[in-house]
Amino acid sequence: MKRYLYLWHRWLGIVACLFMALWFISGVVMLYVGYPKLTPAEHWSRLPVLQLDDAPIELKQVLHAADPELAPSSIRLTTVAGAPRYILEYPGPRKVAIEADSGLRALPTDRVEALAAARQFAPGVAVRDRGTVNGDMWSQSRALDADRPLLRVATADAERRLLYVSGTTGEVVRDATATERGWNWIGAWLHWLYPLRGIGIDGAWGPIVTYLSLAATLMAVLGLAVGVLRWRFKRTYRNGSHSPYQGFARWHHVGGMLFGVLLITWIFSGLMSMNPWKIFSSSQPLSVAAYQGAPLHAAAFPLSAAQALQRFADDGLQARELEWRMIGGKGYVIGYDGAGRTRILAMDDQQVLRQFNPDTLRQAAWAIRPERPMVVQQLAAYDFYYYAREPHSMMGHLQQRLPVLRVRFDDPAQTWLHLDLHTGAIVGQLDQPRRASRWLFGLLHSWDWLPLLANRPLWDLWMILFSAGGLLISVSGVVLGWRRLGRALRARRR
Repeated sequence: MKRYLYLWHRWLGIVACLFMALWFISGVVMLYVGYPKLTPAEHWSRLPVLQLDDAPIELKQVLHAADPELAPSSIRLTTVAGAPRYILEYPGPRKVAIEADSGLRALPTDRVEALAAARQFAPGVAVRDRGTVNGDMWSQSRALDADRPLLRVATADAERRLLYVSGTTGEVVRDATATERGWNWIGAWLHWLYPLRGIGIDGAWGPIVTYLSLAATLMAVLGLAVGVLRWRFKRTYRNGSHSPYQGFARWHHVGGMLFGVLLITWIFSGLMSMNPWKIFSSSQPLSVAAYQGAPLHAAAFPLSAAQALQRFADDGLQARELEWRMIGGKGYVIGYDGAGRTRILAMDDQQVLRQFNPDTLRQAAWAIRPERPMVVQQLAAYDFYYYAREPHSMMGHLQQRLPVLRVRFDDPAQTWLHLDLHTGAIVGQLDQPRRASRWLFGLLHSWDWLPLLANRPLWDLWMILFSAGGLLISVSGVVLGWRRLGRALRARRR
């Protein structure tokens, strides 16, 4: 039995250790430089103050021009290439852009409009067309599917950005600085094995990463078992060491004994990030459609966009973007300024609010499962299941503001909702499988643990030290595997 442990560990390691070494190197890079994205904060900060004509079109006309048969899931009014434009999103995903001055559908984005959108994003900077792509190494995210094809524009600012402009709406939907692009060659692009998605096997990318991670996890477990079997705890070998090996083999053995358990948790949690075999997907997801109370329709919004802008300005908010929401059957317009600060304009009493009354959101949430009891609590501080990360991190684009309402439902999956009191948005939906993912991926892979996150030098030291331990095991394994292959090839030639 021992012989098979050694053989399985050896031959799995010859294949997996190289990938593990790449994962640890790229993982350290990702601690500080994430995959390019355009966060909401960056989006709002780059918008001009919203300006409308004296007689802007009505919301009813916007909805009819976009799709007279289907209600949108969201409506925004923003500035695109220097002109106000409505952006409507539909399930699918699908986006429709309507010109705010004419009420007509916007044409597909062309080169001239893409350059104008880039100048709005980076005013006073020279811009250059870099062609149109359906996807490239910096635009792999599925969140961009409704915006494809993407028009790329390079800016001549200090960051040397590469901007991606939506072919549907004309908005800048992603920016990748030269620093991000440079580090991501050995960062997220390498960590997620994105090179495999550029050689015509996109459909096989997920299974390849999943089974490679599974093989690496098995190899690490077998390696720890072999390491324990070969380690003399009470006495030493003739060489005076508790390990029988020399050179790289000893480094590999000792490194495995010191960091093997954490190595296993990191590789295993990386496997969990792929949601293998849909184990974190709920079989009975809770529908939250009733939270709106009614589809987005023009009758719920008697005030025009221009009137909403004026109300927000009177309250001290220079809105750069407006968003229409239905909550509990009532209409609200949310205004955002350049710093992401918000105001709420209630359509029923036409009052401007800083936050929603918790009872308003509680009643709207109750409509989701009115026949079942629910528990509601207001969080004033982050906890294990609701917390913020740095903008460059994988989940850094999420707006995790405080205070927030947590609503717990008595449904089969014990679903929790997090409701943002500043916008009324559902900013998180956690059921039992997703909470399991929080433990098996969020905690074990990124060490998203508040005592560490709140003490960043401690978190950095923890992540770098143990990444170095994993890299020691992986690199020494690569050397040993290379030597073993060399001996096997020479023996075959003889």
